[in-house]
Amino acid sequence: MARILLVRHGQSEWNASGRWQGQADPPLSQLGEEQAVAAARVLGMVDAIYASDLVRAHHTAELVAAQLGADVVVAPNLRERSAGEWEGRTRVEIEEGWPGFLESGRRPSGYEPDDSVLERVLTALEAIAAAHDGDVLVVTHGGVVRVIERHLGGDAEGLIPNLGGLWLERHGDSLRIGDRVVLLDESQVTRPQQI
Repeated sequence: MARILLVRHGQSEWNASGRWQGQADPPLSQLGEEQAVAAARVLGMVDAIYASDLVRAHHTAELVAAQLGADVVVAPNLRERSAGEWEGRTRVEIEEGWPGFLESGRRPSGYEPDDSVLERVLTALEAIAAAHDGDVLVVTHGGVVRVIERHLGGDAEGLIPNLGGLWLERHGDSLRIGDRVVLLDESQVTRPQQI
């Protein structure tokens, strides 16, 4: 039975400055690099490591893989949703430009809807689960983790911290949600306030 640990990347430079990333491609911060190395020590061995093609996820996965002596398979379908016109903006800038949108749940032009994210990410996760019998690490993005969590009937409340995520288990042809996890000591945890 395949188990997939779906986790958010380490802190990026834009996480640190409170900017929404979407499919923009800022690098990890120094702290994000340190988080990835620390997470590898907690994680232990896995059968495979997959990552989004965005640098913050791919670099996180590579840092983990270097600690574990593993390789990383890049899967573009695991990338974060597009945040449209909000990419690169802070919450203050979003509120100024789109008053009330954040509070009401409305989104700007170009924002990728859940059904689009689900279609591409579930396709990738099902292929990963079919290819493995053991534990697999998938380094992706907070928005992706939350969409999958909601889809599979999880709580999905609260933002996903950097190097936090959840277990998925394959049963027959379907994925089931497992526990939420954080691969860092509480003193290392960062909780970005954007998706």
